[in-house]
Amino acid sequence: MSRLPEAWLRTPQGLTRARGLGLPFDGTPGAANALTDVPGVEVGYATLIEGEGPLRVGAGPVRTGVTAVLPRGRAGFAAPVWAGVFSLNGNGEMSGTHMIAETGLCELPITLTNTHSCGLTRDATLQWALQGLDGLPAADWGLPVAAETYDGWLNDINGFHVTAEHVFAAIKAARGGPLAEGSVGGGTGMICYGFKGGSGTASRRLSAAGGDWTLGAFVQANFGAQEELLIAGIPVGRALPPGGGPRGVAPAAKGSSVIGLLATDAPLLPHQLTRLARRAALGIARSGANAHHGSGDIFLAFSTANAEAVAARDRQRTAAFLPDPALDPLFRAAIEAVDEAVVNALVANRDMIGRDGHVVPALPHGPLREILARHGRLAG
Repeated sequence: MSRLPEAWLRTPQGLTRARGLGLPFDGTPGAANALTDVPGVEVGYATLIEGEGPLRVGAGPVRTGVTAVLPRGRAGFAAPVWAGVFSLNGNGEMSGTHMIAETGLCELPITLTNTHSCGLTRDATLQWALQGLDGLPAADWGLPVAAETYDGWLNDINGFHVTAEHVFAAIKAARGGPLAEGSVGGGTGMICYGFKGGSGTASRRLSAAGGDWTLGAFVQANFGAQEELLIAGIPVGRALPPGGGPRGVAPAAKGSSVIGLLATDAPLLPHQLTRLARRAALGIARSGANAHHGSGDIFLAFSTANAEAVAARDRQRTAAFLPDPALDPLFRAAIEAVDEAVVNALVANRDMIGRDGHVVPALPHGPLREILARHGRLAG
């Protein structure tokens, strides 16, 4: 493990990532093992953690935030990308998907937040673009993508604490390189498999059709019951104490959700990106996801390639693309990266106490390693 890059082992805030625990994964990550390994992609967070004690709607406690993903970075925020979407289970929201299904185009920053702030982040993203904030040129119009998962067990979700300024701050904070994970941004108040969930990311390098490409994944993980949790193929959730220990009181969270984003620099057409987005569902299945009735499991994939062809509006353009029979390495990379992103969201985390004293424990590192060691499933 010591020979692996530091960014694979720990987050910028010093939290241990899954590979830092010696958890085994297939495939080779990019430099940061993050969505931002795809050149040009930037991610920013605004995290809101305030107050403690009994819930007082409008006053807190607050455990929420906003994640902003910029497919072409802040400098190219208005330049569209080709994209595809897939809804495994539709008890959730991702705005802008009708236009993606119709035209294959995704424009402006993508935001992730809590269920009751999804409309605000969508509108604030549009306001940011139309007003030309941060010294950038103003856009003419837009239908931004905004997505959500529910954080009401820990957060005063009906207090509407996310504001337009938080959205602006997340977009302004967007950067490339290694990413914070766990209880940050839109993932701040989320629960996954009964443990503290939230924001997670991973990437893969791959070869296909004679070229070398990068694929990155990002999840806002808020789904699953503890007994369903699989890591490295082992049913670790059943072997761990309920709630991770005597302090755990987290709900089963069967009705919660996951939002997954896939980015690649491989030249893919919109129908191919829809096919890629479907494979993200296989990625969450590796950790035990069942897509329960009340869960919103929605995925979006985009390609940063073909910038000139995508932007063309009034003349013929030529676009590069991989042939469909060459897509298997990308499909495999998507499944591997999404699985690792979910586990990173669990591992790179801490216990959280939220509204009404609700406790959600972090996935316990020591017992997890002991279980996997008994099954010969630790790396190195």
